Amino acid sequence: MSSSSCDILIHGGGPVGLACAAWTLQKFPDAKLTLIDRNPKEDADLASADSRGIALSHGSKLLLDTIHAWPSECADIHRVHVSQAGRFGRALMTREELKQDALGHIIRYRDIHITLRQALRIIQTQSPHFEWLHIDKEDSPVSMNAKCIVHAEGGLFKTQDWVESGRDYGQSALVGLVEVENAAPYQAWERFTSEGPLAVLPSHYGNHILNLVWCGSPESSQHRLQLSDADFLESLQKEFGSRIGRFLKIQDRRLYELGLNYRKEITKDNEVWIGNAAQTLHPVAGQGLNLGLRDAFLLAEKLVGVFSGAVENQTPVDLQNALESYAQSRKTDRTTTIGLTDFMARVFTSNLAPIVMARGLALSALQWLPPVKTALARQMMFGRR
Repeated sequence: MSSSSCDILIHGGGPVGLACAAWTLQKFPDAKLTLIDRNPKEDADLASADSRGIALSHGSKLLLDTIHAWPSECADIHRVHVSQAGRFGRALMTREELKQDALGHIIRYRDIHITLRQALRIIQTQSPHFEWLHIDKEDSPVSMNAKCIVHAEGGLFKTQDWVESGRDYGQSALVGLVEVENAAPYQAWERFTSEGPLAVLPSHYGNHILNLVWCGSPESSQHRLQLSDADFLESLQKEFGSRIGRFLKIQDRRLYELGLNYRKEITKDNEVWIGNAAQTLHPVAGQGLNLGLRDAFLLAEKLVGVFSGAVENQTPVDLQNALESYAQSRKTDRTTTIGLTDFMARVFTSNLAPIVMARGLALSALQWLPPVKTALARQMMFGRR
């Protein structure tokens, strides 16, 4: 195939772009598909890359299992404890309540990235018209004649070259690895503080090394970043409490600015936007990558439906109809997930007395109304189809 034209052009070699390519080629190995990847060609060059823990739902695991792209190193979540720091109201979710193997999983970003690259290479051996082009980050965009252009190159909030709709939460997330004294295995903790959510999550390093995500104002977060280890641990202990004993050690502290960006329209003519290129979410509910993977999986189904048929039957109108169908099929899931995440990010950072009281009542109601809790948990795990 000429490198100047293709049927499907995917911009972005992150997890969502890789997954979309893999699912498309798995269903239709003869697809004329080109992937433009700004990451290094060799996996070894990514081994020291982004090591933050990413929350993946059990629904995402089931999807990734279909292309054998589940990392060998991960930490399962069997229980989630949600509470307010210094306030009443708490809720506990368990895998037993939902009759699932796990509520979710925590995986290093680089591990899911590398595993998807390896899975795609295996699929590539059976895909004669697939081109995987690696370009430097500073290079100009590749110009190609493509029937369908998939934008999967999203980036992080405030590093994106698009801002359409959304909000700046005026928050940063401080992430790192923290060693604790009495961690229960498979337990995740989410504490809502006066500045935002504070999550302590399992890691594959063992029961006593946990992933930390501490959201706060940019000023507070920058201050915490610069504290000595001892002062940081003291501050963390004061904010989180003693539910898991003493915090003993902190390492690999980094900051990420938080906000919401989302495109009102995710298709236009022969173009479609997925993953962080379509929506960038607050990490409060751990839904960003999960939503992006559902985007990729369902888009792959639509693209295969168009391009696997006879060439003479493929018209621009067919593609446009397929993309419009895709956008319609994603509308409920996107709206629900974006709305839920935005609501939680704003409501759980307010210190207004009526909202603090309502939060406590909501958490208590969640605990004592199992159908509501189950519905919320299933939305987090599988999305809305």
